[in-house]
Amino acid sequence: MLPEVPDHLREGLRVLFVGYNPSLRSAETGHHYANPSNRFYKLLHLAGLTPRLYRPEEDAALLELGFGFTNIVARPTKAADEITKDEYEQGRVELRHKIETYRPYAVCFVGKGVYEQYSGRRNVAWGFQPEPVVAGVREFVAPSSSGLVRMKVEEMAAIFRQLGEALAASGAPRTIALKEQERDEGGR
Repeated sequence: MLPEVPDHLREGLRVLFVGYNPSLRSAETGHHYANPSNRFYKLLHLAGLTPRLYRPEEDAALLELGFGFTNIVARPTKAADEITKDEYEQGRVELRHKIETYRPYAVCFVGKGVYEQYSGRRNVAWGFQPEPVVAGVREFVAPSSSGLVRMKVEEMAAIFRQLGEALAASGAPRTIALKEQERDEGGR
């Protein structure tokens, strides 16, 4: 049995990215979105969410930018269609608990199916959802970054860019370090 990929979570996240579950490659390396055909880090950079192109082995470093990672299901599989109904049900409960506990500014569901499994809603649109499951936390639906998705990377990046624009407009600090500094200066 392959090991689970550890979550990267902390309070004060700008965005918590939620995938279906780890790929086999992610389980082998211990890093999120590690399959060479996965375009996640490229999309973040093209959308202006990161100052440079990060590599999967740098996933923990993205915490400093205020970005965390988890999955709706922890068990690694070759494909998302191997996830069972029971795993999704358990994952939905666990994910909601993580969101309620860490309360990120936004949760980005990397794949419509991830959000549909989490929310129980169908036929959702890309972008921010009008009625969040967890009050006060913005929910954003983005395309899956899997290399199996046939959408053009430019179209995908444009959707992710909406998230970046909302972060910029929100005044949310660009890094966790800035947020902690602002908190410390405010307390003096």
